[in-house]
Amino acid sequence: MKYTQLGRTGLKVSRLVLGTMNFGPQTDEADSHAIMDAALDAGINYFDTANVYGWGENKGRTESIIGNWFAKGGERRDKVVLATKVYGNMGADGAAWPNHDKLSALNIRRAVDASLKRLQTDYIDVYQFHHIDRATPFEEIWQAIDVLVQQGKILYVGSSNFPGYKIAQANEVAARRGGTIGLVSEQCLYNLFERRAEMEVIPAAQDYGLGVIPWSPLHGGLLGGVIKKEVEGGRRSSGRAADSLADPAVRAKIQAYEDLLDKHGLEPGEVALAWLLTRPGVTGPIVGPRTAGQLESALRASELELSEELLAGLDEVFPGPGPSPEAFAW
Repeated sequence: MKYTQLGRTGLKVSRLVLGTMNFGPQTDEADSHAIMDAALDAGINYFDTANVYGWGENKGRTESIIGNWFAKGGERRDKVVLATKVYGNMGADGAAWPNHDKLSALNIRRAVDASLKRLQTDYIDVYQFHHIDRATPFEEIWQAIDVLVQQGKILYVGSSNFPGYKIAQANEVAARRGGTIGLVSEQCLYNLFERRAEMEVIPAAQDYGLGVIPWSPLHGGLLGGVIKKEVEGGRRSSGRAADSLADPAVRAKIQAYEDLLDKHGLEPGEVALAWLLTRPGVTGPIVGPRTAGQLESALRASELELSEELLAGLDEVFPGPGPSPEAFAW
């Protein structure tokens, strides 16, 4: 496993990030623990979760599964760079009770303590804002974070799903306050099919020294060889991939992608991950395996070297938007 620094920090993290969103809803606790053990054995040290994972009446369940894994000992907690998130309503259903979601100082304090309890740890390495909060000023957010850092409950702070201007705003406010490190990572939707982050989000992250952590690297399975699986398995895709393939233009693009990789004798899902590892600013993509086999595929992708010819072919199938402002101006 290769490692890199997380943004401008001294923190070393693996080039693959273990996503845990499926732990609980789709993968039971025993299998989740087995996947985490296998990931750690393979050298993956960056584990990502969120307080809302588990969903519905089971919100928090994923953090609890991770906490039970830490409790097994064997230096599991010491070896892991643990990232979780705050923002969503932690109530089972319906609207949140006032101050039980988003990024007020009160909810941040409440959410950190609840996550620490579920995770069975006394600190979180990277505490991430899951979404922008339009109602809470960054002065308030950073004041709450400063207290938590001083208490030793969190070490670093990251963002998720932030536009470029909010990354800039957050770190400019942090710089004015002094003593606050500001955002050190941004977790964004970014893959071969969805490249809009290249216009503003990734350049902002690079300028402010944030590591970029792409989520949904296979775009809901669309980049995982869905058409080939349909043909070989005789079963149509479902979910986001099926919705996308219903568009003839999208289907033609995915067919061209799969044909290109078939020509090179490569697996689509592994190439999609390997491509992200070539992109400027990317620390490592989040892989969210439901099974041990899916983790093994991701590990193969981390060792895959893509030729210049193949990279050029991928750009032809999935051209990026181009840099800002040239992408939308002269």
